Amino acid sequence: MAGFGCAGSGSTTPSDIFSFANTDEFRTEHLHLDLAVDFDNRVLRGSATLRIRRIAAVASSIVLDTRDLSIAGTDFLSDTGEAIEAEHRFGDADDVLGTPLVVSVPARLRNDEELTLRVDYHTSPEASALQWLPPELTSGGKHPFLFSQSQAIHARSWVPLQDTPVVRITYTASIRTPPDLLAVMSADNDPDAKRTGAYYFEMPQPVPSYLLAIAVGDIYFAPIGDRTGVYAEPEIVDAAAFEFADTQKMLETAEAMFGPYRWDRYDLLILPPSFPYGGMENPRLSFLTPSLIAGDRSLVSVVAHELAHSWSGNLVTNATWRDSWLNEGCTSYLEHRLMQVIYGDERAAEENVLGYQELLLDFEDVKPEFQALAPNLDTVDEEDFQGTVAYHKGSLFLQYLEQAFGRDVFDAFIGKYFEEFAFRSITSEQFLDYLDEQLLSARPGIVSRAKAEEWLYQPGLPDDAVIPSSANLDGAEKMAHLWSQGEIDIADIPRSVWSPQATIHFINSLDADLSTEQLIELDEAMGLSSTRNAAIGKAWFIQVARRRHHPAYDQLGKYLRRYGRIWLIRPIYAALAQNGSDFELATELFTEARDTYHPLTNASIESALQRATKSGL
Repeated sequence: MAGFGCAGSGSTTPSDIFSFANTDEFRTEHLHLDLAVDFDNRVLRGSATLRIRRIAAVASSIVLDTRDLSIAGTDFLSDTGEAIEAEHRFGDADDVLGTPLVVSVPARLRNDEELTLRVDYHTSPEASALQWLPPELTSGGKHPFLFSQSQAIHARSWVPLQDTPVVRITYTASIRTPPDLLAVMSADNDPDAKRTGAYYFEMPQPVPSYLLAIAVGDIYFAPIGDRTGVYAEPEIVDAAAFEFADTQKMLETAEAMFGPYRWDRYDLLILPPSFPYGGMENPRLSFLTPSLIAGDRSLVSVVAHELAHSWSGNLVTNATWRDSWLNEGCTSYLEHRLMQVIYGDERAAEENVLGYQELLLDFEDVKPEFQALAPNLDTVDEEDFQGTVAYHKGSLFLQYLEQAFGRDVFDAFIGKYFEEFAFRSITSEQFLDYLDEQLLSARPGIVSRAKAEEWLYQPGLPDDAVIPSSANLDGAEKMAHLWSQGEIDIADIPRSVWSPQATIHFINSLDADLSTEQLIELDEAMGLSSTRNAAIGKAWFIQVARRRHHPAYDQLGKYLRRYGRIWLIRPIYAALAQNGSDFELATELFTEARDTYHPLTNASIESALQRATKSGL
């Protein structure tokens, strides 16, 4: 995301610079949505009713976050259901944050401890959280599709609310759709739901606003286990059920390792290709990209990651986006642990090494102040960029602690941490204090608080960080150099026994001065330009772009039109834009494909192209 919130070192009171909401005066406790899905006009239309607790006795106005919402009216509802009209106004708009909605509390309600506010509104067709897909951009080609992406601060573009993770709410929703489509939400979806055009949802556990999610389309369900299943368009639902068949096993393994799963069911929703992320940890229903369907279950670490968010992120949440490593770094660590148990140490080690290498590449582009896990900043800047720091550096921090204290001791700490802060939003400083109390000071002489603070507040990695390694990847790297130098033939490369991760590392390790003939031979032998594995394709087409390997440019363009996941395509656009000759081509390809991408994808690629321009390329 662009930018980070700020909570000063040592502070336990979060200050979220990404929200206008006056959470020190009012706190939302429950939300009810009553919305109609209008595909013709690409809007959601209806009302949001918020049950709000007064925090400050003298407060007379409630401030909500909005972005491009049209407000028809605001009313407070009495205990008897009487609607009391309330004055509202918009504050000054901000390009990043949107526009504050200020609602005046009527004088007769100024002493009430609890208020119920109803906001009648409709969204904009350009709402940053919503993507409206015409039938031709879906698998079936017959029905439209809608899906949301609220993280990090996009919930405000489809619901007027306090859009900050420090506020957790329960919610209910009444959703009306065309009768032949199914609606699902980050709530209690019914696998046996009939298509009626009217759906009701409940989320009884309190969640932050970024976990509000909705999807509507020609969606069907296939069971995986007692508490798990997959939703997808009928054309891919069977392939998805096969690909993610280990989900029930993952859930049971995670419970044994991290404590009880508190969200009832865990289902997956496979979205159309324009979904901008690998996955989104919406509670009870993770949203996934179809690019994970490789046919060999080789990319399921994303499912392990999203499932792990059920503990780190959904259960214990970062209080501001400055503290996002608490969500993503901890989850990446739990993902690594799950992969070890289910798929073995070497598979987990391979993915750990690739993550570490991705982090090193990000360190080359990320400003030093953003290389800290918990950057101390107090301004919002669209150019702020942290890359994978929160994910991979955060995971390495916890791996460092695990190695220092021993797995059994650290597992006991993690389990107790989830119990202590369950359904709470916390800061990095609260984590640090708890870590100090439970481990650092309780077991002195192993890791000092100063060392933990180095991880949190300093750029780069500490000198004693645990650097991951993989024997399989070392072998693949050796093969890359031997083949590059002509010391072995392509037939001598044992690619048939390699994991996709080893193939990716092989591609990344190729010598810089390969000839066009060598690249053509490699592509033909390994089928890189036509691979079904999107992650291998990403690695290959980055090399194609950097090396200006024109024979694969046509396939590169098809790849960029096939996928909308930011992680897959942004680096390829960046490599084209930065290779010294193809900035115009990168711009042209983006122009051709942008109508099929999500708004968040477009913004990310635009940022990458702007960076290339600023670099003088």
